Amino acid sequence: MNAEEALLQRIAELEKSFSALTKQNEEHKALAASKDLKDEKQDYKDRLFKFIFGNPENKQWTLSLYNAINGTSYTNPEDIQFNTIGNAVYMRMKNDISFIVAFEMDLWEHQSSFNPNMPMRFFIYAGRLYEKYIAASDYYQYSSSLQPVPRPVYLCFYNGTMEQPESQVLRLSDAYEGEGDIEVKVTMLNINYGKNQQLMNACEPLKEYAWLVDAVRRHQSEKMDLDVAVDAALDEMPDEFVIKPFILENKADLKSMFLTEYNEEKVMEKERQEGTKQKEAEVREQVATDLLKEGGMSASFIARISRLSEEAVRKLAKTLGVAVL
Repeated sequence: MNAEEALLQRIAELEKSFSALTKQNEEHKALAASKDLKDEKQDYKDRLFKFIFGNPENKQWTLSLYNAINGTSYTNPEDIQFNTIGNAVYMRMKNDISFIVAFEMDLWEHQSSFNPNMPMRFFIYAGRLYEKYIAASDYYQYSSSLQPVPRPVYLCFYNGTMEQPESQVLRLSDAYEGEGDIEVKVTMLNINYGKNQQLMNACEPLKEYAWLVDAVRRHQSEKMDLDVAVDAALDEMPDEFVIKPFILENKADLKSMFLTEYNEEKVMEKERQEGTKQKEAEVREQVATDLLKEGGMSASFIARISRLSEEAVRKLAKTLGVAVL
């Protein structure tokens, strides 16, 4: 392969990288636009899950879900000791629900979109939670004897619209390049209405929560505003549902949460878009840098290939100390 062929191959490789990033950026834009058109508060299901199962007033529902998942039969809701991380503990590092029961530290997260990076999030959460546990207990890390700690159990409850298995295990090691010494496993359970029937039948509050989310979605698909869809779903909710009195009692607060609470998912999406734009800019500059170092090409040609402005190309050439035609 001569020098000219090598250069053309290099240009093709860089253009391929650039095209991939551009496509990714467009997909992110489309996703964000879709979120805007559907509703700005699409994380309402996250808040509702926590409101039902992470509420100290309803420890019996938390215990019911715990028993259903683990096949246990604990009866005293006061055995649940919540230790959920909030904003006041660590800025922008809050988890949905965490508690200690039977010397076991359970971390529960709800997701309305599939996230393969949950093990890293749980890893970070766990560090904070164990710090809290150590500070509040008689644990002595410098002891010559092994100090017992609650065993961690990590669960992610998924009810997004993308099809997912009823149960799957996400591992931190899947993100490694090669072997690593730390493993974090997160079991993801699909709690969409109609999924995991055995689990739903063992925990009435979970089945009713899944029904409510499904009903709101169904009414939203009829182009109802979110608040109207919530009203319609609540009107249809069977009277025998155990969560109905609590939901109706807090209807105003719930609708306020649905309509006004901070939309973290949307902000995270915007941050992902900004990150993609930065990557795109880096690729453009790398293309121009490689071509400038090859030499013998005009600034206009390099600008066309790298998709930078000709002025930017000349400025980059000056920085690199290379001549450009």
